[in-house]
Amino acid sequence: MTDKTPWSLRTLGSPSPFELAMMLLSLLSVIIVLVMTFGRLDGETYRLLFFIDTTICLIFMINFFIGLFRARDKTYYLRHHWIDFIASIPAIEALRIARVFQILRVIRLIRMSRSLLLPLIKQRKQTTLASLLVAMVTILTFASIIILIVESGTEGANIQTAEQAIWWALVTISTVGYGDYYPVSTAGHIVGGIVIVSGVSFFGVISGYMASVFVAPDETERQERQDAHKAEIKSELEVALTRMEASQRQMEQNQAQMLTKIAELKQALEDRKD
Repeated sequence: MTDKTPWSLRTLGSPSPFELAMMLLSLLSVIIVLVMTFGRLDGETYRLLFFIDTTICLIFMINFFIGLFRARDKTYYLRHHWIDFIASIPAIEALRIARVFQILRVIRLIRMSRSLLLPLIKQRKQTTLASLLVAMVTILTFASIIILIVESGTEGANIQTAEQAIWWALVTISTVGYGDYYPVSTAGHIVGGIVIVSGVSFFGVISGYMASVFVAPDETERQERQDAHKAEIKSELEVALTRMEASQRQMEQNQAQMLTKIAELKQALEDRKD
């Protein structure tokens, strides 16, 4: 299969880090939709799941339009990714099941891939960004859902709505800790501790990534200097080879002239003898 776009299926053997990230988010979204459809949920938990799924839909929509913008062949991209756009519409819940096709497509890539780890290692920056995106959405999703379920109905609890749960999870994972909303139950404290530890690790990875971004130009410059040095050496070798070839041609010409003169002298000697 020929690669038409930077973001489409390059080959059947190497899914990109962002394709894997979208597959994981699609899987999470399908689970959320199934829970919303068949689960017995109270109003606030249903609203929380709806907000989370809508956020995931926005991520899918942004990814789709970025891919469309970067595609060299827009028609080819739309023909192969229209299902992604349909599945990204947040207002129509029935269409969200279409994300199963996206999951199946990436699973097919993984099954036909000779090595899944090698492309991820080669694309470290993209892998890091994709991992951070999936980790952030996953942590916020489970933290807000669990804290709402745990704190709901607890005496003195101040996390009672979907908005409060999302805000608490966001503030806690960022380790800011405003203190306007906080868990009061023992289970809530345990959940909060896990989220804090996850947040410290999460932003540690972000710090490392940002450091690598600032260091990357130096590595690029070093690589450019090495390439320039190699090009200079190659140019000098080519000049030396050219000179050697010219010298060899000159020597051949001199040799030919000497042989001609020798032949003339030999002929002159034979003429005198006659």
